[in-house]
Amino acid sequence: MTSKKLPIETLELLNSKIGLRTLMAYKNVDYDKARERILYEKKLRTLQTELIKLQHWVIEQEKKVVILFEGRDAAGKGGAIRRITQRMNPRHIKIVALNVPTYDEKKQWFFQRYINQLPKPGEMVFFDRSWYNRAVVEPVNGFCTLIEYDRFMGQVNAFEKMLLESEAYLIKIYFSISKEEQQYRFEEIKKNPLKKWKITRVDLNAQALWDDYTRYKELMFDKTNTSQAPWQIIDANHKTVARIEAIEYILEQIPYQKK
Repeated sequence: MTSKKLPIETLELLNSKIGLRTLMAYKNVDYDKARERILYEKKLRTLQTELIKLQHWVIEQEKKVVILFEGRDAAGKGGAIRRITQRMNPRHIKIVALNVPTYDEKKQWFFQRYINQLPKPGEMVFFDRSWYNRAVVEPVNGFCTLIEYDRFMGQVNAFEKMLLESEAYLIKIYFSISKEEQQYRFEEIKKNPLKKWKITRVDLNAQALWDDYTRYKELMFDKTNTSQAPWQIIDANHKTVARIEAIEYILEQIPYQKK
């Protein structure tokens, strides 16, 4: 059996704390996968350092930042938010993943429950799904009426304009995955006893309703991809690549002092 000769650069990567830890994570040593993972971890740490600088700027300048993560079920939104906020000061961030609206919330103006989650000065708020539930998830699954959907689509751009005029930064990110990748991820989640709780009735219907989701998603982009609040669509079939792209995009959108 011949041994694989590794480039010096790869050996140096593997012979580090991150490298050794990564190698230990694989049952069968796969140097190419290990190298890819190490490079991802190093890049992620560099970007997380910049995110800390950005957060310091937000706090010192008393800025307000709203970041929306949208995408199909199992697109990796929650995982991306966790990596983004991992090293940040938790006292100045908020992660919002709202549950089904209560009876009272259903009777309120639709945007009110989201307004209650908006940032105070010096705070960053990350929405793991947002008011755009009404643009896609709700109409596809019959959770809202056509009148409610049309009303939302007629108000959302004006709502975001008011948010921007209140001197808040608004960043809208959409994680896009293929039908095959979504199915693969659902199967992986079902097999993992620590993640089974993630599967909901909506998830179970996602594959059958794929084309309906696509139609409403395209209508959402057509109506709400404005110059004042554009969408950034990220190919999320490769989770680690998508996370890096999302962080880089966020850092590009906010004029913190880079060093």
